[in-house]
Amino acid sequence: MQTVKMVVTGPFSAGKTQFIQSVSEIDVVKTERKISSDAERVKNETTVAMDFGRITVDDDLVLYLFGTPGQRRFDFMWEILSEGMLGFIVLVDSVRPETFREAKHILEIFKSYASTPYVIAANKQDLPDAWSPEDIKIALKLEKDTKVLSCVANDKETVKAVLLELLYSILERMQGDEEGQ
Repeated sequence: MQTVKMVVTGPFSAGKTQFIQSVSEIDVVKTERKISSDAERVKNETTVAMDFGRITVDDDLVLYLFGTPGQRRFDFMWEILSEGMLGFIVLVDSVRPETFREAKHILEIFKSYASTPYVIAANKQDLPDAWSPEDIKIALKLEKDTKVLSCVANDKETVKAVLLELLYSILERMQGDEEGQ
């Protein structure tokens, strides 16, 4: 049985917990707490340590999904959760461009933790004022080969598509590493 650890990260309220809940075959282990601040206008709970979910791809492959806290005051958990990851997803809230700078910052931090494949998931693509994945790629000043994928975190099919895209990149990297030995 092969297990693949993936980290789902991104700014506060980007949809990380919902993303994992949409596909996990187990009840998601959540560490959410009530918040009392300006952030309440966006949502009333925040992840303080991690979210954990699991999805069996087939008899030989299981994905472990670890969601990070989005608030910087909990960023000490980012490096801990990145240990052993084979890839990561940066979830971007497509309707909140004021969070794009934070998303870029998080991307750079995770790239510094490990040289693993990653994708950007442009969440909330079902909303009328959502920025397109192409526009998000430009706004984040990403390299042209960076994958920015359309996503709706509460839609199982789009979440699966994002996970599969990352999984293919991970497997490609693993095969390349084996051939290089």
